[in-house]
Amino acid sequence: MTDFKKVLGVAALASLALTLPAWAQEAATEVAEAVAEVVPVIDKGDTAWMLVSTMVVIVMTIPGLALFYGGLVRAKNILSVLSQVMAAFCMISLLWVIYGYTLAFGGTEGGLSPIIGDFSKLFLTGITIESTAATFSAGFQLPELVFVAFQLTFACITATLIIGGIAERMKFGAVMLFLALWFTFSYLPIAHMVWAGTGYLFTLGAYDFAGGTVVHINSGVAALVAAIVLGPRACFLKEPIPPHNLVLVYIGTGLLWFGWFGFNAGSNLEANGLTAQAFLNTIIAPAAAALAWGVAEKFSRGHASMLGFASGAVAGLVAITPAAGFAGTMGAMVLGAIAGVVCLWAVVTLKPMFKYDDSLDVFGIHGVGGIIGALGTAFVANPSFGGYPLADYEMWGQFIKQLTGVGIAIAWSGVVALIAILIVKAVFGGARVTESAESDGLDLSSHGERAYNS
Repeated sequence: MTDFKKVLGVAALASLALTLPAWAQEAATEVAEAVAEVVPVIDKGDTAWMLVSTMVVIVMTIPGLALFYGGLVRAKNILSVLSQVMAAFCMISLLWVIYGYTLAFGGTEGGLSPIIGDFSKLFLTGITIESTAATFSAGFQLPELVFVAFQLTFACITATLIIGGIAERMKFGAVMLFLALWFTFSYLPIAHMVWAGTGYLFTLGAYDFAGGTVVHINSGVAALVAAIVLGPRACFLKEPIPPHNLVLVYIGTGLLWFGWFGFNAGSNLEANGLTAQAFLNTIIAPAAAALAWGVAEKFSRGHASMLGFASGAVAGLVAITPAAGFAGTMGAMVLGAIAGVVCLWAVVTLKPMFKYDDSLDVFGIHGVGGIIGALGTAFVANPSFGGYPLADYEMWGQFIKQLTGVGIAIAWSGVVALIAILIVKAVFGGARVTESAESDGLDLSSHGERAYNS
């Protein structure tokens, strides 16, 4: 009531001041500021954009990621990958509204708030159609349910990305338990540390616009650890394991790219000029990365392949994710090109060198690409390079903050993934399917169905 009376009082003074032109504009400004303090604006355009962004991130996962991964595995395992992606999406969605949202974005003060939230919004307690969530502009907010749904899609795709590292050899139940444990003890704390207002990396000033550390490094490291502990597929490094359907890979890549506009540009939480810059960066970075991968592939392997262009585009999308709202267009182009070349090296040189069977190169593209993007954000945010930093930016100081975030994400996700996979092995008496089941394919042995009947 006191604030409301203040608004009425200022409004009355403003009406009197209309007879005195010198005071009128100042009074009107005070009225606008006072009203903004009392009644935050929920802009219908921002809300509509965020609903659209949420929908396209779902398309990014189902069917985008599912088809991308499905085309990369052998024909006898495509349905297992589709099943794992679909089931994991459904499971994480439920866990998110039960306890995920409150642990990621609850707990605004005291206790463990720099690391993890609290249970104040367990089962979305207290969140109604009237609840609001802040945007990045003072006085403008979103319905909190929109923010809950948008962040749900991030949690889901992060968990499903890990499936690519353990494809073609892990028991279905073991996959689900592993993802549930990892989501609870790795995704939620890192999301809180990076994006919640009291999170450690947020208050430190580390930049992560749309999930370089939270999504890509986090999932890439988990996939690597799980793949190493699980062990390689029976034929790994003994015979070629080519993708069975590159047309599906191509379609999946297009759907991933489409969904990434919601992922990156949606992370601005508003529809404005910075959203447009993030949107444009989400075109330019993957375009540069795809061409860089293709050129590097031509010089190193004698040909530029469709799979290479698709992989390069995804690497560029990964790299620009943390920098999407901090980089200018030219910075996005450079960052994407670097990611394309380095991720190619990680896939064709680093993996054979250490002989780990990261089946679909989750670490090579998402882990390595996320590291490049997170560290590179410190440089492309520089206004001298066309960037859009926050107020207290200093390039090398920002690089140290980015390096801190990368180090925490690698260590945290790696430890949680290791403990989680060991728990899964103990619970299931081993996380792998039998040799005969792996030979027959997981479509039949785990799900009793075939993708192709002729």
